Amino acid sequence: MAYSTDLRKRVLDFIEAGGKKAEAARRFSVERSTIYRWLAAEDPFATQKPGPKNMRVLDEAALKKHVADFPDLTQNERASHFGVSESSIAYGLRKLGIRRKKKQSDIRSGAMRNVKSTFKHSPRNTPLEKR
Repeated sequence: MAYSTDLRKRVLDFIEAGGKKAEAARRFSVERSTIYRWLAAEDPFATQKPGPKNMRVLDEAALKKHVADFPDLTQNERASHFGVSESSIAYGLRKLGIRRKKKQSDIRSGAMRNVKSTFKHSPRNTPLEKR
């Protein structure tokens, strides 16, 4: 919750007049850390609006080319490559109509089809008629 500019002015005036920060915190029901933040700020009367702080700076054409060149990278790896957040990558992929992979690429290419399972059957895992 943002404090009113009137309250901020009264707190800062109290401190400038020689009052202690702890006393101002008690008197005006404000946390001391908030008072320290107001004192350190360039403009203690400015308030931040909620929402994204920076615009998404993701180049869609570059993302599309990157996906075509490196289809197996995760969103985290793509975010590191472009210097943006994972949510920006997810937003960009969704905007391009690219959905998440449901299978690994080596399984799709058939490389894993001939690999035998190393699972050993125990009496518990065998069907009843074979026991």
